[in-house]
Amino acid sequence: MRLATSKELFDQPALGLREARERWLRPAVGFDRPGDVLKDPILPAHEKRAILASWASDASSVRDEPTLRWLLGTPAPVPLTEIREAIARLDRATAN
Repeated sequence: MRLATSKELFDQPALGLREARERWLRPAVGFDRPGDVLKDPILPAHEKRAILASWASDASSVRDEPTLRWLLGTPAPVPLTEIREAIARLDRATAN
């Protein structure tokens, strides 16, 4: 698994960052699933939370599929329940 904080991902041009800023989203470049965000050893908890919140946002919803979210920089849509579960796991981990 490549991490979103891997150097080679930062070196790639045209990752769609302008579009993300326009939609007020934190891109999840390099992450395939919400659980991958939690596994990143470099990102602090507040950054992980920002990515997951952007992913869960209505701005990332898939047209005509209200239970799916597709965040800029991810390869495919994921179920909203998976994102919410990842947020809950992050909350439990940071509470301890």
